[in-house]
Amino acid sequence: MIDSHAHIYLKQFDEDRDEVVGRALDNGITRILMPNVDHETIEIMFEAEMKYPESCMAMMGLHPCSVDRHFERALYEVESWLGSREFVAIGEIGTDLYWDRTYWGQQQEAFKIQMAWGAERDLPVVIHCRESIDETIELAESLQLSAYKGVFHCFTGTLEQARKITGMGFHLGIGGVATFKNGNLDEVLKEIPLDRILLETDSPYLAPVPHRGKRNEPAFVRLVAEKIAGVRTVGLDEVIAETTQNCQRLFGIK
Repeated sequence: MIDSHAHIYLKQFDEDRDEVVGRALDNGITRILMPNVDHETIEIMFEAEMKYPESCMAMMGLHPCSVDRHFERALYEVESWLGSREFVAIGEIGTDLYWDRTYWGQQQEAFKIQMAWGAERDLPVVIHCRESIDETIELAESLQLSAYKGVFHCFTGTLEQARKITGMGFHLGIGGVATFKNGNLDEVLKEIPLDRILLETDSPYLAPVPHRGKRNEPAFVRLVAEKIAGVRTVGLDEVIAETTQNCQRLFGIK
């Protein structure tokens, strides 16, 4: 299995990061893909990648919650890093209207710029869209989609939204929310082809049942796979095999 989205470099793991990575390996997680947030997370993300080179792979991008009136300065640093070494993806990027719309214009501009970088470098984009799925779909539709590939991470939307996203060629990142009673993702998991689905945790956030409310970690991605298998009435091995292949194809990893 591959956890396609985990922030295991954050301080929530400082006391037991070795054990967390060990539990992931024990549960069959061969790769942990780490999205960047902003300039404050770059070095600690690199440290995790260097310490666990067989497991952890870094992305590079500017998270929408870190976009403000000075976002061009932050994007300059992201672009500089993209030109200096290899990354598995550009991310995480996107939009976020959970708090307010203060920097909505800047978020849209940062999103378009980073999407263009993905196309130029033939890298997948990892898209965040909290409380802004429709707006992000509309933004993506306004771009030359044949040049883009990636995933709408932590998908929590409707079947109609899922079909629009996959119809554009993107994948859906499915995590712990799928296991919540109020997650409302069963219909999506039944109807969307398995070859459009990636497993993720978004660790340390959004832990699946029965760990809801606690710190999430990559080992729990197995619980997400079990949920998908149950909803689709297929074997767990089938879900694991296909979602792993999806990740390998999208991110160009083994």
